[in-house]
Amino acid sequence: MTLRRFRYGRHPAQFAELALPAASDADPPGRRIAVVVHGGYWRSAFDASLGMPLARDLASSGWAAWNVEYRRLGAGGGWPATFIDVLAAMDMIGTWSTNVGSIGARPARIVLIGHSAGGQLAAWAARFRRVPIAGVVSQAGLLDLHAAEELALSHGAVRELMGGPSSELPAEFAAADPSRAIPLDVPVRCIHARADADVPFAQSSEFVRRSTRAGGDARLAEASGDHYTLIDPAHADWRLCVDAAVELAGSAPARE
Repeated sequence: MTLRRFRYGRHPAQFAELALPAASDADPPGRRIAVVVHGGYWRSAFDASLGMPLARDLASSGWAAWNVEYRRLGAGGGWPATFIDVLAAMDMIGTWSTNVGSIGARPARIVLIGHSAGGQLAAWAARFRRVPIAGVVSQAGLLDLHAAEELALSHGAVRELMGGPSSELPAEFAAADPSRAIPLDVPVRCIHARADADVPFAQSSEFVRRSTRAGGDARLAEASGDHYTLIDPAHADWRLCVDAAVELAGSAPARE
């Protein structure tokens, strides 16, 4: 595996790390790209080091993995800066996949994998079609910001992210909330444990229920562990996430 860091902006948090498989392991190089978006309730106490073990594991399986950092709460983040960063990082990997990652007439297939707050950001970014996306794997994603706000999850993290309550910022909340864009026009695979003490299981189950009712392609796989087993490469719950990514990467052509 090789690892390189790229900057997509001037802020110290505006970077992403590209983990590439050894040439002998690639399938072929660049055919499958995983964009890894870490969680941590958007706060600066948590960073891209959470996603690096996942990126390394994916690279060992033949993926190119793009581990994204972004401005977070307490370090220049919040609405809209955090969201702008995720799109900028997507633009950069999209350019790389176009110039390097395509194999003949078969374009690279990009799957977004986001944990917790990263699941919210991944599902949000998938709406904009900035690059061809095969689908989203949401790992205990915060997919309903309004419900998360009502529950005051993580001591009011959603209001902190958005800069105020939804009652005062209805347009901003509507723009940021994946549940307000149902159904997404890309497949979504939600992996969540009922024992998750950080993000309620209903964040995924309700998103899938509403998406399928609206005609979207969404599925839920119940994990056996907790919030963090989803990002433990040694745990079976992470394998559920990888299996979902493989299924999406091998499905119908990515939509432009």
